[in-house]
Amino acid sequence: MQRMHAEERLFPSYTKKTNRPCWSLLGLPFDQVDPDQAIGIIDQAIKTKRKCFLSTPNLNFIVQSKSDESFYESVIYSDLVVADGMPVIWTARLLGIPLQSRVAGSSLFEILQNTSRDKPISVFFFGGQGRAAKQAAEKLNRTSVGMIACGALNPGMGSVESMSDSAIIDQINAAEPDFLVVSLGARKGQEWIMANREKLNVPVISHLGAVVNFVGDNVQRAPLRWQKMGVEWVWRIFQEPLLWKRYLVDGLWFLRLLFTRVFPLAIYQKILLKKASLGLSIKLINDFPGRNIELVLSGSATVENGRLLKSSCRKILDQLELCPNISINCSKLDYIDSSALGTLMLLKANIKRRSGDFGLFGASPRIKRLMRLHGVEEFLLEL
Repeated sequence: MQRMHAEERLFPSYTKKTNRPCWSLLGLPFDQVDPDQAIGIIDQAIKTKRKCFLSTPNLNFIVQSKSDESFYESVIYSDLVVADGMPVIWTARLLGIPLQSRVAGSSLFEILQNTSRDKPISVFFFGGQGRAAKQAAEKLNRTSVGMIACGALNPGMGSVESMSDSAIIDQINAAEPDFLVVSLGARKGQEWIMANREKLNVPVISHLGAVVNFVGDNVQRAPLRWQKMGVEWVWRIFQEPLLWKRYLVDGLWFLRLLFTRVFPLAIYQKILLKKASLGLSIKLINDFPGRNIELVLSGSATVENGRLLKSSCRKILDQLELCPNISINCSKLDYIDSSALGTLMLLKANIKRRSGDFGLFGASPRIKRLMRLHGVEEFLLEL
């Protein structure tokens, strides 16, 4: 039993998916992992050949997710979501969410390529401009002690459908990579992964747009000191001047989110916590003839009683084939924090991926306002 608990803490994505230590932040679920834990999850996925769709949301991801439902869902349905961006970390600290360190996709890849191992991780580069993918593969094979490039392909500037041709998928699968690095632009890259993740026989898949250029030496990454200060974007603008427009739009969006969502949420949740009851009561009502399960939440759903909520979610998933219609009754709920919202987001994602139905009802005006400020109202309250 102790060994199982240790495995769940280290590799949360590969036990029960709702058991991941996950927090809702700015409308997206983020796994509470540091770089070492993220590396452990990636290594475990490669070792067991178990698929892991890694998403690395930064501020640009958050901004795009507000206007693109499919892009938003690509993060929701990921197996591991890490905070790649200091604005994300700063916001988490302001709201008391324990995402202590940035977990940049580029940094994870750099650690993996520079860590010696008995069997190198095989990498396939997909996308990039011109010969960037092939240059990255050539450079990786000359310099890396932990990785070996098994292929590179630039599919051109076509649609996601044209890039999902069976010949392309077959070429990637034939190379038998452990890690597929996609570089098509964040929106198209995430969409391409979602369209093809079930057809690809690759343990780890991630859109890491800058990695292809960093590995191939087409663009130099900012010094570590700049990264820690959160001004890597300034360095990127010097390297790629056309990025200034994107950073300007993202910055303005971030300011808007701070004043309309983050600051009000920081104040509102403190007010509600003073009035809310501390305990959580959960009741599962099974209606096998009607193939329904109702989960009744009473009191306060917080990280302190998160184990109880996660346990109930696991029971729901275990019975999903018998009862695919899941209802969450929030009529007696006084308060819900970011951790509990993250768990419910994972629950809905798992139910939807397994063709079940999810509905959340009875939420009071204050709970609805909390969800709206967290940015999850449309996702969780959608019937």
